[in-house]
Amino acid sequence: MDSLLVYGSYGYTGRLIAREAVARGGSPVVAGRDGRAVAEQADALRVEGRTVDLAADDLERRLRPFDAVLNCAGPFVETAGPLVDACLETGTDYLDITGEFPVFERLRQRDEQAREAGITLLPGVGFDVVPSDCLAAFLNEQLPAADQLRLGIKGGGGLSRGTARTMLEHLGDGGVVRRNGRLIQVPTAFRSREIDFGDGPEHAVTIPWGDVVTAAHSTGIESIEVYAAAPSWADRALSAVDSLGWLLERGPAERVLKRLIDARLEGPDDRQLATGSAVVWGEVVDEATGRRAQARIRTPNPYALTAESAVAAAQRVLEGGRVPAGFQTPASAFGSEFVLELSATERELVEAPAESGGQAAAIGESERPSPVEPR
Repeated sequence: MDSLLVYGSYGYTGRLIAREAVARGGSPVVAGRDGRAVAEQADALRVEGRTVDLAADDLERRLRPFDAVLNCAGPFVETAGPLVDACLETGTDYLDITGEFPVFERLRQRDEQAREAGITLLPGVGFDVVPSDCLAAFLNEQLPAADQLRLGIKGGGGLSRGTARTMLEHLGDGGVVRRNGRLIQVPTAFRSREIDFGDGPEHAVTIPWGDVVTAAHSTGIESIEVYAAAPSWADRALSAVDSLGWLLERGPAERVLKRLIDARLEGPDDRQLATGSAVVWGEVVDEATGRRAQARIRTPNPYALTAESAVAAAQRVLEGGRVPAGFQTPASAFGSEFVLELSATERELVEAPAESGGQAAAIGESERPSPVEPR
């Protein structure tokens, strides 16, 4: 991995990824805007460090020596664009660990440019969205005629500072679902349902997870919703969050919240990394016949999985010739079994496709106001 540049390497998740790469015998170049932080990390890992400013005029020159860039610096809605622009010019493959659906959609729209440049655009090589994308692809293999996909996430183990800052950036933006091939903006937590993550039914609400873009690419399914486990009282609380958008548009409020995040959050400690876990549930439905399939994937702590999956993905891309050019997802690049190659992951098929009388409930039925296209 000597030809890999890890950008944003000194953030919480970036540190885990750089450490994992070195533990595998690689020598990635660590990079970011803070020259002092980069130098300290490079010395500690005994690798090369470089100061890289995404706004600098010489960004392309700085990327040209590398075969791939792994972006670990969020919010990715701000960092992905400049790096992808430079990668298209230099012929450098691009990977990141984003979970932001607008980033996935923007990179999907650059598929043709990437193919012409002969590079791979592979966002979401962490917990967002490796397990869910691979599960969606697996379920689609069980029921190729499926036209609806529902995914559910249940996880814990703490938040990193970067993740919390990204969540703050999108607070009040509402949610998103995919319906008949279109991304539709909806209120936060606009639907709820019961999901069995392995210990009986649990309350879950819709969230704007990246699979509304990536799973459509991996499976061709055009109606997708993603849920997260949440207590039943969370519906009203999360819906009320939409009303906070005006407050966060005011600089002082946002600055105060960011200072609180920086002061209080770092990320899961070693014990949480070792003992935390998550479950991803999925269901595909063929509405015409009522046939369906369900499965679950159990994973280690999401940050621990991210470190391993991001490095594994980068290694495969750097091998050359194995990953197609253009926009890819973890499953379209590596197949549905990729997640099972990672440590402490298990998959179980809960319900195999079988004929069931009547049609399945269509995704998107709601008493909420009509949604609109996101910008």
